[in-house]
Amino acid sequence: MADRKATLQIDGQSIELPVLSPSAGKDVVDVRSLGKHGYFTFDPGFLATGSCESKITYIDGENGVLLHRGYPIGDLATQADYLEVCYMLLHGEAPDEKQYQDFRKTITKHTMVHQGLHNFFNGFRRDAHPMAMLCAVTGALSSFYHDDLDIHDADQRLRSAYRLIAKIPTIAAMAYKFSIGQPFVYPRNDLGYAENFLNMMFSVPAEDYEISPAVAKAMDRIFILHADHEQNASTSTVRLAGSSGANPYACIASGVASLWGPAHGGANEACLRMLAEIGSVENIPKYIEKAKDKNDPFRLMGFGHRVYKNMDPRATVMRESCHEVLKELKRDDPLLDVAMELERIALEDDYFVEKKLFPNVDFYSGIVLKAIGIPTNMFTVIFALSRTVGWVSHWHEMMSEESQKIGRPRQLYTGHTQRDFKPIKK
Repeated sequence: MADRKATLQIDGQSIELPVLSPSAGKDVVDVRSLGKHGYFTFDPGFLATGSCESKITYIDGENGVLLHRGYPIGDLATQADYLEVCYMLLHGEAPDEKQYQDFRKTITKHTMVHQGLHNFFNGFRRDAHPMAMLCAVTGALSSFYHDDLDIHDADQRLRSAYRLIAKIPTIAAMAYKFSIGQPFVYPRNDLGYAENFLNMMFSVPAEDYEISPAVAKAMDRIFILHADHEQNASTSTVRLAGSSGANPYACIASGVASLWGPAHGGANEACLRMLAEIGSVENIPKYIEKAKDKNDPFRLMGFGHRVYKNMDPRATVMRESCHEVLKELKRDDPLLDVAMELERIALEDDYFVEKKLFPNVDFYSGIVLKAIGIPTNMFTVIFALSRTVGWVSHWHEMMSEESQKIGRPRQLYTGHTQRDFKPIKK
């Protein structure tokens, strides 16, 4: 893979570094040998650092490309369901009919959680944030499967991955039910993955819950479109935790904790808060002008993307589902009216078009989740549910590598040099 060399000149010393060529994307300078010469790199935020080698997801932000195992995200979101994508992310190839049916049966079999896990929720306050409950209970899963935690056994790793994909929706729905004082709803084996989650969220013992096909389709798409996104903060957290040999449940709990940060997993929630601030369609022109004013702190949330410098490829598909759900549910909500008018203006206004500030996946997914009736404090929980398969896929890939080492970043030290300590008089 290394067919060229880069030469670094430091104080008259020439250091040759291999240049690695990936199957897609930019070439990478291999700096691992710098330490032998007394140097290492400084890259806060790891914006120009490849932390690992992976075959799972490829992003070309300049051209709006997102591939999972080589398959375009638009094709997956319109032609596959979430469990097909889960199988593909974990195993590297899209499943055939038998592989899909076997995988679906396996996931369905694991959707129930141990009855003892119900007791964990009684230790939380009623007003506990659902992400706090999800993080804690996910980590606690290891206490129920401690005889099946050999991370060097590929079969045990996959069983752990299957359990997490299957049980996180159940735990997420339990967190919601606990927060509103309703009884937990057990999973149903006759329902698909998205339908089962919706039923656990919204059904009650007193009456049946009618699952809308359009809503189930939109939820499944939300799961697919958030399934993986390369080496983001939470995925990198899972990999770093996993590099220490931590069990898979602890690793995924660390991913949940990282995702909980508002700079990472709170984008669609921030979008809803922005819509609430705008308040009504009549106020939109004023806020559009505020967004264009560089001296005004107001920013349009849900428009543009740090990675995608063009249209977010996930947004195109999510936009379709967003409009389908709004058409079917016919919600009388002024914030949804604000969202649709804001979308129309942003797609037509020269300022936004020239700067490529198009609505992203968080804009549309936030609108869909609100229309379905999911409270904003559950938005990041659903993000975590969706991303679980990406986390376990990266963890499994990393643990499969013979050369896997514990992560140990270096630092640029700027504190005191050695000095004398003067003890206080006692």
